[in-house]
Amino acid sequence: MQLDTDKVLAEKRDGIGWLTFNNPERRNAMSLEMWRAVGVVLEDFEKDPDVRVVVMTGAGGKSFVSGADISQFEDQRKNAEQAEAYAKISDGAKKKMATLEKPLIAMIHGFCIGGGLGIATSADIRIATEDSRFGIPAAKLGLAYAFDSLRKLVDLVGPAFAKEIMFTGRRLNAEEALRIGLINRVVPVDQLETTVKEMAAEIAGNAPLTVRSAKITIDEALKDVSARDMALVEESFKRCFDSQDYAEGRRAFMEKRTPAFTGA
Repeated sequence: MQLDTDKVLAEKRDGIGWLTFNNPERRNAMSLEMWRAVGVVLEDFEKDPDVRVVVMTGAGGKSFVSGADISQFEDQRKNAEQAEAYAKISDGAKKKMATLEKPLIAMIHGFCIGGGLGIATSADIRIATEDSRFGIPAAKLGLAYAFDSLRKLVDLVGPAFAKEIMFTGRRLNAEEALRIGLINRVVPVDQLETTVKEMAAEIAGNAPLTVRSAKITIDEALKDVSARDMALVEESFKRCFDSQDYAEGRRAFMEKRTPAFTGA
């Protein structure tokens, strides 16, 4: 795929799509070009049947994503018109993260702050190193946070902890983030990549339609009743039982072998 920046990297290996935020000199702060590239990469991964799970990570070993690249604000977000144009691109990428049909894992090492935490909460699973730090310093900057981003935070940690995070603007260490449900696992730095690869490989080896159906059903369950797309839930459910993979799973079980799922 063609990207307009080298600050977002994309790679496909063994059924896993790797998206790397590659702006380490700014702790992987997100620029407009990066947001645009993220949308392109995720669109490509979603359409590729060989990609069964997507992993997001940050380059440099110090940050996952540290938020927005504030150095661009004077040139690209200095008035309402520019801010609206910027938001259209960044919101489009965020929506693609939130609605990606394939499992999305955030592999976190270091700072996961502000918009970076928003990116991480868009993932289905978050795995972090022991030295990672989390926070949303909006109250220390005087800015407001979007409804969708806060709703995801509330879904993960509940209203009480979400309010504490937003009201104080303080940073949480990895153990505290794990305790309140913000992340799934905490691992030593030298075990992060192995842990994520093993989980991604396990997911990639499972029946893609079943994984998709589970993701759809869980995501719809988190919505207000009036907003749920039950037709989509039902379609994904029926598609599993009508699939070749369901027949393959039954045969493999009876023959005591590992199933070879194709996503069909």
